[in-house]
Amino acid sequence: MLLWSRCSRTAVLVGFAIVVLVVFVAPLATVVLAGLAGSWNGPLPSDLGFARFGQALSGENLASLSVSLQTAFLAGGLALLLGTWAAIASRDAPRWLSRLTDAVFHLPIAVPSVAIGLGLLIAFNARPLLLGGTRWIVILAHFVLVLAFAFSAVSAALDRLNPAFGQAAASLGAGPARVLFRVTLPLLLPALGAAAGLAVALSMGELGATVMVYPATWKTLPVTIFGLTDRGQAFQAAASTTVLLLLTLLVLIGLGRIRGRAAVR
Repeated sequence: MLLWSRCSRTAVLVGFAIVVLVVFVAPLATVVLAGLAGSWNGPLPSDLGFARFGQALSGENLASLSVSLQTAFLAGGLALLLGTWAAIASRDAPRWLSRLTDAVFHLPIAVPSVAIGLGLLIAFNARPLLLGGTRWIVILAHFVLVLAFAFSAVSAALDRLNPAFGQAAASLGAGPARVLFRVTLPLLLPALGAAAGLAVALSMGELGATVMVYPATWKTLPVTIFGLTDRGQAFQAAASTTVLLLLTLLVLIGLGRIRGRAAVR
């Protein structure tokens, strides 16, 4: 908007396209090519094929992919429920309590994820809350990390929501529960869909806290990819990463379609 000439606008667009290609497209394209490569001894890979993807969709890799999906949907769903409840509740709370709630819910993203993992490992490694060595500590770690994003997305949508809709329903005799379920939540459906997609995507790629707490029986795909890279199997790690990228994209597209239908309604 601040550029008046066609040449200046073109230059900015070209510069932006170069940044996007270098920072985003090139690394992802390199990962995909590495997954397809049989070898890579020159500028470009050779012996391209899908053999590594077959391995990425079998055995331990397939089990890790299933674990990632289960963890993402469980942690994302719980984060969406609690984040939505907290956002709606804090809207009518006193200002000091609303600020305190916002600070508490955003605290996990203000510290390194490994610190969250270590804290959970210490806190839940003794009775009566013995979660260490179980799948639940992994799900809890993901839940804590994605909760802030779900809370933020719903809070932002509530700030944009016109209170007149709820007030009109209340003036017609609708109780608080009816206003919530028949007016507020339906209007929030697009934001809820966006929050769910963000929570699931973040959970699918989470590694820092997961490495600290995961048991051998509940290993997510990012942990498996990290292990493959650590053992020098970079091409197989690239194939598994490509599968993770594609699956996350499909999940986001599915959630986006649900959000689009909710917005139309």
